[in-house]
Amino acid sequence: MIPFVPRLFYGATVTLGTVGEDKFQSDTVPSDDSAAEPAGQRPEEGALVPRIVAFDVGDRRIGLAISDPLGYTAQPLFTLHRAGRKADLKSVGRVLRRHGVKEAVVGNPLYMSGDQSPQAAKAQAFAEELRAEFGITVHLWDERLTTTQAHRHLDDAGHAAIGRKGIIDQVAAVLILQSFLEARANRRGGP
Repeated sequence: MIPFVPRLFYGATVTLGTVGEDKFQSDTVPSDDSAAEPAGQRPEEGALVPRIVAFDVGDRRIGLAISDPLGYTAQPLFTLHRAGRKADLKSVGRVLRRHGVKEAVVGNPLYMSGDQSPQAAKAQAFAEELRAEFGITVHLWDERLTTTQAHRHLDDAGHAAIGRKGIIDQVAAVLILQSFLEARANRRGGP
């Protein structure tokens, strides 16, 4: 199934240094959060669930996406232009509080062989900082070829190649989060 990506992508670009444990994904950052749901248990149909934020972490930018209130779809949030660890975490903290986020998904860009890449090490360090700073459950999610797939989605939507830097990270974050949500729904036997 191809994840939903809006035809017209109007992602905000933030210029200021910006705004757990998962049993079905083996490469997660452990969390002390006991709010993780027990295996097999799922929310009542149509019930609001805590929002999940996904991060596509790069050296210069971080794309953010958020789940809808029912936890079915991923939506772009914005692109954070990195301004240093402290400023980045402050901006992320505002997002987490504003949306009542209880979980995060961080893209883990492994090599095609499955080995850890230098960028994967940076993403894992970012995931650990999120867990330590905010006490939320953080999932590392295999994101091999996500940026390539994001470029294809934008091409298919007719978005010009010029000016993609501001939104490509958001689209990648949407793809990361959507695949996470679908895997979770499949595991639960849900929609």
